[in-house]
Amino acid sequence: MLPELIVTGSGALFAYHHFVYPVLLDRLARRMAARSHTPAPTALLPRVTIVVPAYNEAGFIAAKVENLAALSYPAHLLSVVIAVDGATDATAALARQAIAASGAAARFLLVEHAQNRGKVAVLNAALEACDSDLVVLTDTSATMASDSLLRLAAHFADPSVGVVCASYALARPGSAGEEAYWKYQIRIKAAEAAVGAPMGAHGACYAFRRALAAPLEPDTINDDFVLPMRIVAAGYRAVYDGDIVAVEAETTAEGQDWRRRIRIGAGNLQQALRLWTLADPRHPGVAFVFLSGKALRSVMPFIMLIGFLALTLLAIEGSPMSQMLLAATLSLAVIGIASIVAGARQQPKVATWLGYLLQGHAAAFVGGSRYLLGREGRPWKRAAQAQPRTNYIPRSVEVSKRALDIVCGLGAFAAMAVLFVPIALAIKLTSRGPIFYRQQRVGRQTEDATHLFWLMKFRTMYVDAEQRSGAVWASKNDPRITPVGRFLRKTRLDELPQCFNVLKGEMSVIGPRPERPVFFSKLEAAIPFYTERTYGLRPGITGLAQVNQAYDASIEDVRNKVLYDHAYAARVTSWLEWLRTDLGIIASTVKVMALGKGQ
Repeated sequence: MLPELIVTGSGALFAYHHFVYPVLLDRLARRMAARSHTPAPTALLPRVTIVVPAYNEAGFIAAKVENLAALSYPAHLLSVVIAVDGATDATAALARQAIAASGAAARFLLVEHAQNRGKVAVLNAALEACDSDLVVLTDTSATMASDSLLRLAAHFADPSVGVVCASYALARPGSAGEEAYWKYQIRIKAAEAAVGAPMGAHGACYAFRRALAAPLEPDTINDDFVLPMRIVAAGYRAVYDGDIVAVEAETTAEGQDWRRRIRIGAGNLQQALRLWTLADPRHPGVAFVFLSGKALRSVMPFIMLIGFLALTLLAIEGSPMSQMLLAATLSLAVIGIASIVAGARQQPKVATWLGYLLQGHAAAFVGGSRYLLGREGRPWKRAAQAQPRTNYIPRSVEVSKRALDIVCGLGAFAAMAVLFVPIALAIKLTSRGPIFYRQQRVGRQTEDATHLFWLMKFRTMYVDAEQRSGAVWASKNDPRITPVGRFLRKTRLDELPQCFNVLKGEMSVIGPRPERPVFFSKLEAAIPFYTERTYGLRPGITGLAQVNQAYDASIEDVRNKVLYDHAYAARVTSWLEWLRTDLGIIASTVKVMALGKGQ
């Protein structure tokens, strides 16, 4: 039953993201396009600062300075900051020469950082020093038409506009697949903007109100998504102007394209986790394009892998339909791989599309995995001293358990992306208060610390539920629980947001229930070996205790669960026993959700 559900669900999500969503988005965009209008030129122009981060850009910097000097905009309202980030080539010297020869040297400021600090650090420093009304960020290798700034500024006459994104074009595409990919992405961004907001800007050129920009975290991967979309999440509009085109002069080599797509894959997952507020149902257009596009794209490689493994299992078990589907899937994969191997040679468009799609998802899988393992998007730091580790859990179990957590956490994230809007609307329409509920819980025990974390759930209680009674045990017909909350608890859907806790490493999919600190000391005093139940184990969304017993209503209920928790701890000492136990608990949890046996 479970493999069939996985195959059906993953196939439906794949079809929706790649085929249904683009068609639906296009139709919605066509309806919305009739309401759009071209902004009129404004007499009162804002002050603009153009920021150009540059590393080793000796091949492009002179042409970039020449292009910026030719832009039509009042000189007293425009300044250009070229921030050279510890370049090891002649970027700074060539920039200095080009500025002197430009005839517009007064508008340029060349900032030279002695050491390479990274693009995010350079951007934060430039934004902090900037006092203009608007900031325009542009890549060194991109050029703009002379009237681009005037067109950008015109949109900001509307006070609701916080971001304006230029379109994008490749002067010389690195491959037919890359050319087709960017044409598709440009159409999608324009349609997203018509329906809600473009999901991120092309780093080649975009503008925003300086007052709305917050400093980026040092480990930010895709600044051209995080910076503008935080402004959108704050309630401002983002405009995509297809008449302003930034032309990319640099040709992407095959190896560069692969590395770029790995980084984009890591960034997509980081963005989806950090900017979940874009799914706010109060802004349905933005929520729709975010959930259907960026959020689903970030987990699609993992969904495809899980679906493929489940399909393979069914085919091995002898299902004729599964065997045919597996054969068709493998045939398409072979065509895609052959297209990748063929490279630039002439080939059918379908093969080119399959190859680029397959390569894109493979890169996204590598990038997403690197991010989850902490190998992408983190600033450099010294290696910490080795911490003592709990020896009763074999290393093979630790690694496998974390891998299972990541796969299941991403699956839960995908499910949440699909169900978020209806659940959020149901919560908001039936009771006042926030959609999410955050509560401090006690996490894993180690030799020298007890870890605390903030658990996330969909809110199932009234906001003032514990103001009078304080923290009390749950009861069968608990009056604190809302009608929608009762359904969410029965189906365990209220626990879907805990996928964030799992992906951050604060929780596991399977483990002991995380307790509230207010109850923890009481339970520790009343139940022998209560504290030891989480020694070396992360608390879980579900577990051996949770599937065998409902929510805790008394200390006796907790006492019984502690026995299950210790029994589970004994089973993780063997890799095979752990695997059997965890798969059994997952199957039981699916049964509980399907039958609504939760309290």
